[in-house]
Amino acid sequence: MTRHPANAALNTVDGLIRLGVRNQWYALCPSERVPAGDLIRLDRAGEELMLWRDAAGTVHVQEDRCPHRGARLTQGVHMGDRVACNYHGVQVDGEGLVVSVPGVPGCALEGRRALRTFPAREHGGAVFAWFGDPDDAEPLPFEVPEQLSSDGWDHFLAYVEWDAPWIYSLDNLMDPMHGTFLHRKSHTMGSGRREALFQIRDTDTGFVFEKTDQAGVNFDWSEWIAGGTPWVRLAIPYPDTAGPGGPFTIVCTATPINETQHAAFFWRCRQVTGWQRDTWRFLYKARLEARHWAVLEQDRVMEEAMPLDAWSRETLYQHDLALVRLRRAIRGEAQRQLAAREERTAAEVRT
Repeated sequence: MTRHPANAALNTVDGLIRLGVRNQWYALCPSERVPAGDLIRLDRAGEELMLWRDAAGTVHVQEDRCPHRGARLTQGVHMGDRVACNYHGVQVDGEGLVVSVPGVPGCALEGRRALRTFPAREHGGAVFAWFGDPDDAEPLPFEVPEQLSSDGWDHFLAYVEWDAPWIYSLDNLMDPMHGTFLHRKSHTMGSGRREALFQIRDTDTGFVFEKTDQAGVNFDWSEWIAGGTPWVRLAIPYPDTAGPGGPFTIVCTATPINETQHAAFFWRCRQVTGWQRDTWRFLYKARLEARHWAVLEQDRVMEEAMPLDAWSRETLYQHDLALVRLRRAIRGEAQRQLAAREERTAAEVRT
């Protein structure tokens, strides 16, 4: 039976855009926010979630709703390999299986896979989960950019939660020109031309939005990586005083919390190994990290001050081609998913 989302907004195209299209891996939080023995409550992508680790340290992501009466499981008891609801003691494991109903042993609820459970992964110091439509949709392969998967790269994760729609961060990341203005006083984005022409260059996994008349000077390009996770990648040239490793590469993703808030993840990456890695890590902590947080703060202030209906009163121009393409892609996917859901429902009615 097709399950219709409890959040009514997820039954509309605009709701899916604001809360995140399904059939995606979304980053939820840094791994350190899910300590052993705790039950963590998070709202992400329109879903109410419980995160916890079993006795082996494996992270589980499940709906924060007891299958018995809907009480919050995060108010329950962590029992190592299972969670017990504090309301009536019902126990569920990491696969969503009801393993015990202490009040009525042997009742029909025992042995049922009754708790919605999201496939989960940890990578790069963050927890990810697959949001399928339907719920049991087979997850796409969990793939990450080279900068987060190769031994030749090193990185630091910066995590933020901002009071703005998640799509505002995607717009911001796919807009290289804002660096020339908003970040003009930063230590790396004060040089280069203040005007530019852009082009879109297709790739095997998405597209690159790049300046046609300047490269390797400022924030001159950004890349949308389509597929199972909403990745954005960009690179900013760095002076020799910033240490070894070539251009400073940033790998980013964002996840809606609700329609007006989101979480964003920024992995700051350098291509370094051995002593160069040690030098880069020292310089980052000693000199660069505070500067990078200052740049993110400029983005936060700008995004949080934008009205929620900003899209409805825009006047876009050539520098916004990437935003138009990305928004069309997300809207098209939302429309396809709703159409597929309606088709499944109609097929169930016919049978």
